[in-house]
Amino acid sequence: MVVSDPSENPDEADQTSGSGLAAEKARRLARIQELRDRGDEPYPYRFDRSHTLGEIRLAWGALEPGTETETEVAVAGRIMLKRDTGKLVFATLQDRSDQIQLFISKAVTGDDHFADVKELDLGDWVGVHGTVMTTRKGELSIKASTVQLLSKAVRPLPDKWHGLTDTDTRFRQRYADLIVNERARRNFEIRHAVVSSFRRTLHAKGFIEVETPVLHLEAGGAHARPFVTHHNALDMDLYLRIALELHHKRLIVGGMERVFEIGRIFRNEGISTRHNPEFTMMELYQAFGDWNDVMDITEELVTQAARDALGTTAITIRGEQFDLAEPWPRKRMVDYVSEAVGREVHPSQPIDELRSLATEHGVRYEDRWGGGKLVEELFEALCEGNIVRPTFVTGHPTEISPLARVDRDDPWLTERFEIFVDSRELGNGYSELNDPVEQRARFEDEQAAKDAGDAEAGSVDEDYLRALEYGMPPTGGLGIGMDRVAMLLAGVDSIKEVILFPTLRPEPEIS
Repeated sequence: MVVSDPSENPDEADQTSGSGLAAEKARRLARIQELRDRGDEPYPYRFDRSHTLGEIRLAWGALEPGTETETEVAVAGRIMLKRDTGKLVFATLQDRSDQIQLFISKAVTGDDHFADVKELDLGDWVGVHGTVMTTRKGELSIKASTVQLLSKAVRPLPDKWHGLTDTDTRFRQRYADLIVNERARRNFEIRHAVVSSFRRTLHAKGFIEVETPVLHLEAGGAHARPFVTHHNALDMDLYLRIALELHHKRLIVGGMERVFEIGRIFRNEGISTRHNPEFTMMELYQAFGDWNDVMDITEELVTQAARDALGTTAITIRGEQFDLAEPWPRKRMVDYVSEAVGREVHPSQPIDELRSLATEHGVRYEDRWGGGKLVEELFEALCEGNIVRPTFVTGHPTEISPLARVDRDDPWLTERFEIFVDSRELGNGYSELNDPVEQRARFEDEQAAKDAGDAEAGSVDEDYLRALEYGMPPTGGLGIGMDRVAMLLAGVDSIKEVILFPTLRPEPEIS
């Protein structure tokens, strides 16, 4: 049976979907058995290729139309399209780097081999030996002498008419999405380039890459509900880490001075276009610096990542173009809120005034919240959604910043910032609190909030306090969500577009 290009016959694709899937799989399985019965292996162990398809295009992409070379190559990839004209078969071969046409002639391959080529299906992996050529229309091609089946696809590919139009199916069957969706492949190329760029930039600045534990005795370093697991041998509960911070600052105490880690973080929270229970965070800590140094590093990291991933620092957000290389605005949270409500707002104000302000603007609050938490809630409700270009929101209230130093000019605020872009938080950093006495008091406030029912509040980490008592130098720290940086540069609105296998509800049945 010849499988033609579904773009020429979209109705044919319907016949292999739904109830026709079982029949199509049965046909392909029968072909596998036929090959084995005659002594051929449909899943050989290896194939030695001489070039990737991208290398072929780079080396011979400028060939004049109608040129045949004597250059022999061996390439491999998946068949994405196939057109049979009788004595010629044209196929599109795809590997990770590119797509190139195969020109397969019965006169070159011989009758028996050509018959096998006709039996190939879309989705099959093949290895091809042949010579480089261009057709009369200038299409770069490989004139095949042999086409070897490397892996028989039992399940047909999603066709380009119906494809994986359901987003849940796309994310669940990422393997199929990557086969047929060039945009998906591009998103993950950008993500890879971002991560590689961050590493290069930080290595050049003298930062040491470290690996710290995923299993923690205390869930600290952020406000988040942790995942709990149990260690059988030690018979104790442990937490999957919600941040990298506290272990990194132990390393600063130990004298490592500049450290960073790109690691997986786990937070037992809701799933949305911006949140996945496990995600990738980059955290860095620099001794002898403060939040100003860290803001500078942040701009450099993201701007250089854009250059490396996109070849430009210009990005488009909500239809408007911004240049990441231009200085990012820096503005205090209390100033944002004050502008939004039309009068000055500050966490030092009487709590009743701030509660009345929250009620006036429809912001829900809890009685145990102080002025700092109320300011944050007002900011999130009234201001966050209006921030489009990359911006540092600075001066977070002390109440909501248990690990940051108090602002040297305002005891109600801290030297802390968050990076916002397109209404999303991209990262968080501050001048690190290094006073063990004050840190204990902050931890005890956190523990009190936890005891009062705040599942995201932290607890008292005695080992971390012990480390601080050995002395931590002045330090600036930063955490950036790598998934959200990838979202920004790829121009996508859902975090699932840049996580290969996002967390989803269980699939009811696999057909």
